[in-house]
Amino acid sequence: MGRVGRTLLSVVAWAGLASAAAAQTPASTAVKHETWPVAGLDAPAQLIVDHWGIPHIFAASSRDAFFLQGYNAARDRLWQIDLWRKRGLGRLAASFGPAYVAQDRAARLFLYRGDMAAEWAAYAPGSRESVEAFAAGVNAYVAEVQAGTKPLPVEFKLTGSQPEMWAPEDILRIRSHALVSNVTSEVARAQVACAAGLAADRLRRKLEPAHTTVVPAGLDPCVVPADVLKNYLLATEQVSFEALATGGRQAQASPPKSPPKTPQVQLAEAMTAYENEGSNNWVIAPSRTATGRPILANDPHRTVTVPSLRYIVHLNAPDLDIIGAGEPALPGVSFGHNRQIAWGLTIFYIDQEDLYVYDTPSSGKNGGDSYRYKSGYEPMKVVHETIEVKGQAPRDVTLKFTRHGPVIDETPDTGKGGHAFAMRTVWNLPGASGYFGSSRLWRAKSWADFKAGEEHWGVPPLNLVFADTTGDIGWSAAGLTPARPNWDGLLPVPGDGRYEWAGMMPESQLPALHNPPRGFVATANQMNLPADYPAGHATSYEWADRSRITRIEEVLAAQPKATLADSMALQTDSHDTLSRRAIALLRPLSSPDPQVRKALDLLRAWDNDETTGSVAAAIYQVWVSNHLGHTVVAAATPEAARSLVGSGNLDAVVSYLETPEAAATRDALLLGSLTAAVNDLKRGLGPDMALWTWGRLHHAQFHPAAGVLADRQLAEQMATARLEVPGSGQTPRAATYRPDDFTQTAGASVRLVMDVGAWDNSVAVNTPGQSGDPFSVHYRDLFPLWASGAYAPLDFSRAAVDRDAELVVSLEPRK
Repeated sequence: MGRVGRTLLSVVAWAGLASAAAAQTPASTAVKHETWPVAGLDAPAQLIVDHWGIPHIFAASSRDAFFLQGYNAARDRLWQIDLWRKRGLGRLAASFGPAYVAQDRAARLFLYRGDMAAEWAAYAPGSRESVEAFAAGVNAYVAEVQAGTKPLPVEFKLTGSQPEMWAPEDILRIRSHALVSNVTSEVARAQVACAAGLAADRLRRKLEPAHTTVVPAGLDPCVVPADVLKNYLLATEQVSFEALATGGRQAQASPPKSPPKTPQVQLAEAMTAYENEGSNNWVIAPSRTATGRPILANDPHRTVTVPSLRYIVHLNAPDLDIIGAGEPALPGVSFGHNRQIAWGLTIFYIDQEDLYVYDTPSSGKNGGDSYRYKSGYEPMKVVHETIEVKGQAPRDVTLKFTRHGPVIDETPDTGKGGHAFAMRTVWNLPGASGYFGSSRLWRAKSWADFKAGEEHWGVPPLNLVFADTTGDIGWSAAGLTPARPNWDGLLPVPGDGRYEWAGMMPESQLPALHNPPRGFVATANQMNLPADYPAGHATSYEWADRSRITRIEEVLAAQPKATLADSMALQTDSHDTLSRRAIALLRPLSSPDPQVRKALDLLRAWDNDETTGSVAAAIYQVWVSNHLGHTVVAAATPEAARSLVGSGNLDAVVSYLETPEAAATRDALLLGSLTAAVNDLKRGLGPDMALWTWGRLHHAQFHPAAGVLADRQLAEQMATARLEVPGSGQTPRAATYRPDDFTQTAGASVRLVMDVGAWDNSVAVNTPGQSGDPFSVHYRDLFPLWASGAYAPLDFSRAAVDRDAELVVSLEPRK
């Protein structure tokens, strides 16, 4: 089979293709062979890149495998991983100038500053060797770039910067790239409580299990500043190059292209971004598959951009054989399979952070930089650091810490003292390097090994699903879980000693299932604490709505003999089950406006499938994303809190409309908001309703951050094309978009469907491609596959890898 034929593997065509293709033994005659000498490599090795840009590394030792993983990550993604490191360590200003000093200072607040011996010990035995080897491999490639024997990526030229050398500790000390929650929601809830009371928060966030929160004793929510999280948000946001594009390399030399966002808008965007970064996974028992082997599927949802957040890689050594995906700056894989087991991940909600509010003394009393704790005042730890600044003198900055964590804001003394605000987070604990808990799964062989690894997981908190070649399947929640003995974690708390974590809950107490009777288990970030789970041990009260999991479980339950093609189709399914509830509210309604009446008819007849050609999908999405929520919030939320609640949470809004409380005004709210949506579509897409298709609005197109520095021709080379995409955030496909222009912003960063035991039948797709080089064929080649729901083979055996090779590199130790 030729390259094109094997690339465009649709869910319909895939069944049976992999086994047939595996029988084709001749290697391609178009394979390119090269030999590279590499300093630091211990023994000869081989790097094979297949037709889809996936690297397969065959090494004589696991040390060399991880070394070459770092070397290859730099070959394919040097700009991306170098920026990852600089952002996380607070070293942006050294490369890009004074506009980045504030972001550097913020990032340094959240670095791990604990005992490194405890940090190394928190991961799998031998994991230190993997990190050290990976960093050495990155450095070997950087040295070649510095020597001019490997090309400098174009982004370094655009920014006038150079890549830096890595220390192994850098990889673990950086915490701010990992997902934790829920401090943004704590602050939003405090603002609503101050403005109008906690009851006004019900449409902003639905709580599960059902729960009534109260303001913690001693907290005045009105003392929490609107911008209290400015340093936290700055530390965790992506790097922008607008300052360089608009102002040269001088801080604030020119005004930004758009007005600065208010703290309220920044907070809302941060919460929305986190809520959209969910995932789907499921595992199906042999009794429910056509082959009698388990199937494990995983599609983690994050911000979609270019280069891709994820990178697929295969590492083979005598004591190691793993393939899967992870972030390219980390050794190993975060999810995938070895020879015996497969595992996948989604976010399981654990509240892993809290905002502490402190009284600080009046000027001159009890010394400076102190805070009230119990019966007295306790000094803050003050750290002075120097930030290098390109083209200017270094900046001296001060970082402050309380016993709970970094001080992220302070309010001035008004004569009776001021306030300080610190964030307590599991990031400060050993073992909280994002996704590196997977190191305990790389060599796992059984459910017992999997569970032992899960019980050492740190962050982010996960639903881990499992399958092995003996037919076992399972699920377990995993993550560091703070024990809060006397509060629910939904609001900030006084930092005076009344609200202290009682350590971490043993991870063995988190819920799990082994070989469930129904023959499958699925997760989609929904509230999945068992009904008999102890009420006082709720890990969180804020979860994703059930729209995705409802559809996933419906489909899986209806498939007595599931195939790989079935799971591929389900990962890209665009049915919206939440729309069923919303449209049920519309069914009895009518309108004197003929176009609104026609819209009602289309919605009532709709099958809830958000295809690109669906007019009903476009009407529904414009209605719920831009009109329904705002209309209901305006009617049901006190005026003082409306701007804080915004358009609300769609599930919470629909749930409210389903209650008797809303009955008196419901029909008017529904018709008024739907009429506004129809008028909106008429203005945007014209009077002919037949042309109002979802694909005309909903699209994917990725632009890299550094593209703003390029000329028009290069900027176009660095971007992807615009492609229509089906679905929305409430479908298994999880195609979340910006409501103002319907550009997809989050979704499946990568998709894997694994045939457990017949590994070469497995499939995957990254987006937009494996490479970070805008001039590489693998920069955007997978984008059309991803958008259309197609996949590429995930070759694992040496025969399959050789068959699909595009580039074979013999790597020799440099003498």
